[in-house]
Amino acid sequence: KYTISYMAERVVGTGSFGIVFQAKCLETGEMVAIKKVLQDRRYKNRELQLMRSMIHSNVVSLKHCFFSTTSRDELFLNLVMEYVPETLYRVLKHYSNAKQGMPLIYVKLYTYQLFRGLAYIHTVPGVCHRDVKPQNVLVDPLTHQVKICDFGSAKVLVAGEPNISYICSRYYRAPELIFGATEYTTSIDIWSAGCVLAELLLGQPLFPGESAVDQLVEIIKVLGTPTREEIRCMNPNYTEFRFPQIKAHPWHKVFHKKMPPEAIDLASRLLQYSPSLRCTACTFVRLD
Repeated sequence: KYTISYMAERVVGTGSFGIVFQAKCLETGEMVAIKKVLQDRRYKNRELQLMRSMIHSNVVSLKHCFFSTTSRDELFLNLVMEYVPETLYRVLKHYSNAKQGMPLIYVKLYTYQLFRGLAYIHTVPGVCHRDVKPQNVLVDPLTHQVKICDFGSAKVLVAGEPNISYICSRYYRAPELIFGATEYTTSIDIWSAGCVLAELLLGQPLFPGESAVDQLVEIIKVLGTPTREEIRCMNPNYTEFRFPQIKAHPWHKVFHKKMPPEAIDLASRLLQYSPSLRCTACTFVRLD
């Protein structure tokens, strides 16, 4: 049995989950990312189980894992993953700081790969990511390869089993989650990915809500007031709720004039109130 040792070089991310380091393997010199999370000894770690089940070129890969303890007898799980230097969030920031739009060739390339990764996780392991956003899409600036990361909120959804609705980062939350739906499908990831596509085209978030209610207002301002049938598809408990009556804002006016109509058409097919009407990741990959 041989030993692999790592030297942590810098912190690349922190969150409620723990911390992510960029580290170097001392034996090979290879760069890796290590996600260190506090482990509850009573439970198996869901993220570790899911990552072990996924192998795809557009999903960040798990190399191995190890446990570590502190002097206070806290147990930490360390997930050793391939290191990818950039995120879609930082790439977007780079373009907005330079007062430029992202070239359409990259919008296409990144979106295609994001959906290719989603098509895989939704079908093979049957995983719903539940936190798709630019920060969780890694980009290699040299090869332009995209990889979905952070499966800390991910879950295999089982029909008929309830799930928590308070999931996903606000700007990218599907409307059924805002309505508190507990029976949802992988189409929540499709909504989030539609928001990411729109953000790549616009250079800023499409629905920048300041609270859960405001998030719904931002969506209604673009899609218009949902019909009773659409509300029923999202959460049947809200069909009697009185919503402000707002007309949909035409998609071609949401984006600027030079936007190719096929890009606008794709965004509109992803950002539908009714979860079942959203194009699936597999269909999207075939369309693109």
